[in-house]
Amino acid sequence: MNRTDVEGKWTLVTGASRGVGREIAKGMAALGANLILQSRKKEHTESLMHEIGAMGVNVHVVVCDLDREDSVKKMLAEIDGLNVPVDIVFNNAGVQVPWHTDYFEATRDEFLFAFAVNCLAPIEIAYHFLPQMMKRGFGRILMTTSGIADQPELMGYACSKAALTKFVQDFACKLNGTDVMMNSMDPGWLRTDLGGDQAPNAVESVVPGALVGVLLNDKKSGRWFNAQDYVGLSIEDALAKV
Repeated sequence: MNRTDVEGKWTLVTGASRGVGREIAKGMAALGANLILQSRKKEHTESLMHEIGAMGVNVHVVVCDLDREDSVKKMLAEIDGLNVPVDIVFNNAGVQVPWHTDYFEATRDEFLFAFAVNCLAPIEIAYHFLPQMMKRGFGRILMTTSGIADQPELMGYACSKAALTKFVQDFACKLNGTDVMMNSMDPGWLRTDLGGDQAPNAVESVVPGALVGVLLNDKKSGRWFNAQDYVGLSIEDALAKV
């Protein structure tokens, strides 16, 4: 299977300042992609911007509070103002909700916050870039989802990720057979600020699995990729495994 060449392609990574987003950004830069890095504050991505810039690719930083619709719209307008084709989007940013031992104590506000960041913002971003991608005849969107199950203690988070996965699955009928692909990626339980220090997997293990969904060129959408299935493999071996 041939691999998509991402060299020089502009790639948006949300939640790029740390964790999975940071690893994705570094992985894409190593392949020659130009990066647009989103975080809540510019200083959060400053060190990453310098690290990636040293790889010889172009880097731009955008600031956005993904739980606010006005902030998302402002970010998208700023990206449009760069006058570059955004060919690849990693909708990676996510938030966790408080753990409720008494799972009936989950609040409406927790659900609303989780859905705003984990589901609605990625959908807004997808709706913005998908028409442009379809017009150009090329694009990749990868949504970070979660395999969390049987934990009503974290129901707000679980439901927001399930809704995002449903969006990707149902949209596949509009994209299959084209070179515009949208899929989901589960990074696994990682030792990050979101996953906690008891998680079994190092954050670095997310690559190359987190990149598989954008490097494929088989014109199939709606799939779920588990990044932990590709730990220790080269990119070529990971693509062959798919």
